[in-house]
Amino acid sequence: MPTDCISYQKSRYFTKIIVDYLNEDSSLKQFYNRFPNIENFKLQIAEKNGNFKIENRQIIISELEKQYQNFEVSQTTLNNIKLLKNSNTFTVTTGHQLNLFTGPLYFLYKIVSTINLCKELKSNYPDYDFVPIYWMATEDHDFEEINYFNFTTKKIKWNRESFGPVGRLSTDGLKEVLEQFQKELVIGENATFIKNLFSKSYLEHTNLADATRFLANELFKKEGLVIIDGDSVALKKLFIPFVKEELLNQTSFKKVSETVEHLKEYKIQVNPRELNLFYIEDNLRERIVYENNTYKINNTNIEFSETEILAELENNPEKFSPNVILRPLYQEVILPNICYIGGGGEIAYWLELKSCFEANNITFPILLLRNSVVLTTKKQVEKIDKLSLTWIDLFTNQQELFTLKTKEYSNLKIDFTEQKEHLKKQFNKLNAIANETDKSFIGAVKAQEIKQIKGLENLEKRLLKAEKRVHTETLDRILLLQNELFPNQSLQERKANFSEFYKDFGSQFIIKLLEEIKPLEQEFKVIIL
Repeated sequence: MPTDCISYQKSRYFTKIIVDYLNEDSSLKQFYNRFPNIENFKLQIAEKNGNFKIENRQIIISELEKQYQNFEVSQTTLNNIKLLKNSNTFTVTTGHQLNLFTGPLYFLYKIVSTINLCKELKSNYPDYDFVPIYWMATEDHDFEEINYFNFTTKKIKWNRESFGPVGRLSTDGLKEVLEQFQKELVIGENATFIKNLFSKSYLEHTNLADATRFLANELFKKEGLVIIDGDSVALKKLFIPFVKEELLNQTSFKKVSETVEHLKEYKIQVNPRELNLFYIEDNLRERIVYENNTYKINNTNIEFSETEILAELENNPEKFSPNVILRPLYQEVILPNICYIGGGGEIAYWLELKSCFEANNITFPILLLRNSVVLTTKKQVEKIDKLSLTWIDLFTNQQELFTLKTKEYSNLKIDFTEQKEHLKKQFNKLNAIANETDKSFIGAVKAQEIKQIKGLENLEKRLLKAEKRVHTETLDRILLLQNELFPNQSLQERKANFSEFYKDFGSQFIIKLLEEIKPLEQEFKVIIL
């Protein structure tokens, strides 16, 4: 069967705002800078070049060299870091939480999309260099979202309490998680690699940020991936003017609230707060709130006057942490970035932010929906062919698919439309008669019409049910296959971990992703392993 799949728009897995964005709907054009096609990147490069401070480049390089100090770095990554000093070098960035052992598969797809877009841009614009960036969400504090991954049918979970930024979290207790994971892995070369990778990542590094850097670096260092941690004094210093603007004028709240009002026909991904900042101290990360001319740290007794909080910002910028509304601005202030690659939820909230960027005089990047992939084996493809299924079939809701295939397999016509039309014609004649007699007869005729139409509909449902029983064996095979490819009737990439495929295919799995993922194509990619 062909490996070409289905467009994102027709897949039923994306919200209306993303479908409209992909379709370049005119109602959304004011909320983004440029659509992600190859021609628009030239204009984006020119705009960012004129808007990015050249002095920031050396600060980024110095900070990255510091962050990579105790890591084995590939020559390709080192070259990419050095390239950042040049005014003709730009970044393509994706961001992600510090999920245990990368979490769901789409973590890999985001990074491969980023790497491959850099390659495509270099091919089209050889006078420029492009560096793939993974921005680690080290300052997030929602540990419950990241403390597990799925391996086949098991949930491998790290049970512990967590407070404050997850990047600073100690890796104590992960030896027990490895022991739990090892019980599920079969013996073999690939299984040994996976065990060693987990062990070196989490047992040889003291915090989650370093563990995640090591893990992502091991998987993608040959591709020159550069990994950045925004929880940094040097980088936060660059953001001081923007934090000051937020504290004094609440610009992001005003601008994003105006945008949200314009986007009210869509489901709003994120609503802004009056202050979109957290305060970090030790194991604490709490919202900054402004009440009665005082800046208070939520759920604590800490408070500041205006003078005091501005002094705190100057002296300790690392204590001020942007939330989901301001984190994109922080990223774009620091990096010579031209494109952000994210999932549907991320793109949805980025579309709320353009006016905030404009108010701060920072170039809004091109927004690219990350690649989505369905991984399948040759054996599964053979089953798909034998069952005469298409990928459109497999993306269909399970009950709808069963109905569709039952009607296709049945020798009977499971459609009583013809009978219902015939019945309606008979009742039209009866209604004509009823109009010539007492009105009570009209009601009796109408009630009988509804009853008999409903009776035919019930018979149609019962016939469908009976035919499903006749074709149970085939439908069960479809059910099993669809559940393998779409676990719990959800996307595979949101459930499975990369290790599930690495154990069978080894490094060829990563190579296959790098070969086949095309960032600017707007369709699910089916990759046969």
